[in-house]
Amino acid sequence: MDNFTYHIEAQDGNARAGIFKTPHADIPTPIFMPVGTQATVKAVTPEQLQEIGASIILSNTYHLYLRPGEDLIQELGGLHRFMHWDGAILTDSGGFQVFSLGGLRKIDEDGVTFKSHIDGSTHRFTPERSIAIQEALGADIIMAFDECADPTDHDYNVRSMQRTHQWAERCLAAKTRPDQALFGIVQGGIYKDLREQSARFISSLDFPGHAIGGLSVGENKDEMLASIEVVNAILPENKPRYLMGVGTPYDLIEGIRRGVDMFDCVLPTRLARHSAAQTLSGRMNLMNAQYARDEHPIDEHCACYTCRNYSRAYLRHLIRAREMLGATLISIHNIHTLLHLTQTLRQAILAGTFEQTAAALLANIPASERNNA
Repeated sequence: MDNFTYHIEAQDGNARAGIFKTPHADIPTPIFMPVGTQATVKAVTPEQLQEIGASIILSNTYHLYLRPGEDLIQELGGLHRFMHWDGAILTDSGGFQVFSLGGLRKIDEDGVTFKSHIDGSTHRFTPERSIAIQEALGADIIMAFDECADPTDHDYNVRSMQRTHQWAERCLAAKTRPDQALFGIVQGGIYKDLREQSARFISSLDFPGHAIGGLSVGENKDEMLASIEVVNAILPENKPRYLMGVGTPYDLIEGIRRGVDMFDCVLPTRLARHSAAQTLSGRMNLMNAQYARDEHPIDEHCACYTCRNYSRAYLRHLIRAREMLGATLISIHNIHTLLHLTQTLRQAILAGTFEQTAAALLANIPASERNNA
């Protein structure tokens, strides 16, 4: 697949630094992908994302299918043109969102019937339908339709994994666009035997990249990290590895240490909308009264637009006054923090100093953020 190549530039232990070539951008890895669920990274413009250093963002098939619809987006030139983003885009398959609907969905061997969270209308996703929607949207990287199960239910994970494998084969058969890379997804909960089985099967299908799904959905950190180790010991070394839905500084450092190349999470912008700034030494609740007269930036070592220009006191004022600019400025900082972290670790891998750099960064992360999302 000439449109997509992955070149590993350096490796330090299991940590890798590489370049993933896509039609819209060459993506330096390891990389964090800001989430633009509904064709927008909340409160941040595409130009601001470019200034922060984002090369790829994620959008959501389920949400865009429901509103405004993939046909409309295709008619208007595809997702890149529709949202004015000329970097790379990854669309997820909708599988996780359908899983999250709980009682609003019914899963069978052929696909999933679900009710819209917007108006209660009934819809159906199959592997073929998910691929068709993603092809209409036109992202650079698309995801196989999978089932994300409760990670601690072994018997159900057996059935869910088998279904995911069957659906992966159907997704490959349904795909028609050569300018899109289809990633397979490894499932299996927290169970070593299932993760090994799934990693071997998904690897055998020769996807151009692989994702580790079904983590950060209820298991503890040790279980998550153990599962990553099991999977990455099997997945091909010459293809990118994507850990889905994970995005704390601790998770990024430990994921990269275990050979993960790509991450995404809604956390940076969600925290921003709830008055919290993300730093490499812990989260900061800017609503706290102690910041009312604080003229310091969020992080004196941060070079983002927000920290170069605004004080904690001003940000607290915006939050208390419910001004929209507050969410924008804190989102810029939070996304920058994670992108700068991956850039720092990438440079450390290239220099052969990953473990020393990772240890220094981990020493500043509070225990509470090592154990919780």
